[in-house]
Amino acid sequence: MADDSKKELMVQFCTAYCRILSQHRLIATGITGRMISEATGLKVEQVLSGRQGGDQQLESRIACNEIDMVLAFRDPLKESSQGIVGLLRICDVHTIPIATNVASAEVLIHGLERGDLAWRELLHS
Repeated sequence: MADDSKKELMVQFCTAYCRILSQHRLIATGITGRMISEATGLKVEQVLSGRQGGDQQLESRIACNEIDMVLAFRDPLKESSQGIVGLLRICDVHTIPIATNVASAEVLIHGLERGDLAWRELLHS
C-alpha cells in the first residue's frame, strides 16, 4: 500500500525489483495494486482501496498469517492515517517485517531474495 503522494514511488520500486517480486504472491490495496500491475505486468491480487476497507482486509490477512512482509510507503510530512497506524500495530503484534520507505523496503527485498524470510514458511506448515 502507499499514501497517494507515494504511489508513483511504489510503482517505481516494484518496477526496479520486478524480477524478485515476480517470484512471490503480491497483495495490494486497490489503486496501488492496479498501478503496479499495469506498469510492471506483475500479477497483483487487489483488495479494496484503503479508504473502502482495504487496510482492514490486509490486517485480517496478517492476523491469519497469510502475509509475510509488508511494504507501506507513507508520506512522513502528513499525519499518518488510521490505516497505516493499524497496519504498523498488527505487524508488530504478529512479528511481520514492515517497510514504510524506500530504504527499509530495499533492505527487506534483498533479504527476501537471499532467503532471510524463509523462517516465515515454517509458520505456514
